[in-house]
This record gives sequence, structure tokens and C-alpha cells, in this order.
Amino acid sequence: MIHLTSRRTSTLTVLLAMSSMALLGGCGGSTKTVSVASAPATSSTASTPTGPTAPSTTSSATTPSGATNNGGASGGTPAGTSTRTATAPAFDEKEKSAGTNGLAAALAVVREHGYTAGQTSDYHPSQTLRVLIGTGSHSNDGYDKQAFFFVDGHYLGTDASRPSAQISVASQSDTEVTLAYQLYRPNDPLCCPGGGTAHVHFQLNNGRLVPLDPIPPVSSTTGTSRQ
Repeated sequence: MIHLTSRRTSTLTVLLAMSSMALLGGCGGSTKTVSVASAPATSSTASTPTGPTAPSTTSSATTPSGATNNGGASGGTPAGTSTRTATAPAFDEKEKSAGTNGLAAALAVVREHGYTAGQTSDYHPSQTLRVLIGTGSHSNDGYDKQAFFFVDGHYLGTDASRPSAQISVASQSDTEVTLAYQLYRPNDPLCCPGGGTAHVHFQLNNGRLVPLDPIPPVSSTTGTSRQ
């Protein structure tokens, strides 16, 4: 009996132990195995945020039709441009105005000396040396003439201290004027000089008027003269 009881007890112990192990196995046991999830795989190409994109531009600038390139004419007119006629340069207008005012001032000088310049075409504003032939305002016959010289519009003086019967401008340049004197013999009337013509060149030299030829005498009893 004693041995039977012991065998049953041992068998019961074994069964209880097996039941405990079965229960532990069904519940997964007391030990848990944790697996670490791997990081999500990423693409090697980074994505660009979606947003407004700037308009594409080209590096080469367009040239309007008809434009010139490096100074060369193309023969065309760019679209949208207006054609206008350029006026005369300002300095050109000033020169014209100065020439007109210079002539007016020169005529005033001639009048102040008791003469009248009838032929204003002798006065050239573009020249350095300018001249006007004046006739005595109180002369009854008109045979009373003098040449009035100007430098850049400023009065310089006359050709001689006393007037001549007939005098005219034969030629002139920038700094030189040639005067033609009608010559009289001792018994010639004023209307009819018979002694020919004497040409005298006057030149501007360092601001002074210099005659390059002898000026005929104002009167003579033996030879020719200006009166």
C-alpha cells in the first residue's frame, strides 16, 4: 500500500508538472521576443517641393527689325519708332544770330562816322576781317567813300584818313581784303576817272590792318590820285 501510494503521488506530481508546462507554453511563456522594425526604405532621389516655377528666359536678346549693328545701316525702320526731322544745331543758330547782330552793329558804326553803307553784301560774318564801303551821308554827288574794317564784329578803322572818290571791294578772304581805287588824272571830272584802277591788299597782322601795297594819294597835280 505504501509503495502504491508513493507511485501515485509521483505520477500526480509528474502530471501536474506537465500541465504547468503546457499552460506556460499556451500563454507564450514569460519570455517575449521583440523584433525591431527596420526604417522605411527611402528613395535615392530627393523629391522637390511643388511650387510656382519662374518662367524660363533665354540668354540672347532679340534685336528689333531694322536696327543697326556696329554702326552699319540696315535700311529698315524699327517698328514702333517715329521719324522726326532734326533742327539745325544750336551753335549754328547762334552764329547766324551773332552775324546778324554784328552787321547791325557795323552799320551803326558807319552811320556814327557820317557815312551810309549801301551794299551790305560786302560784310561777311564768317570771316575774321570784315569790311563795309560807306558813302558820305552829306555828299551831294556820292563821290565820297571810305572802307570801314571790322575784326570779329569790332570796329578796327578805315582804309585811309581821307575819303576816295570811287572805291569798291575787289576780293576778300578770312584775313585779307583787296580794295579797288579808281584813279584820276589832274583834269579828270569825278564822273570819268581816266587813270585806271589801283588794287591795294589789306591784311590783318597780329590785330593790326596792314596795306601790302601803296595807297594812291588823295590828290595830285602831276600824277594819278584817288580824287
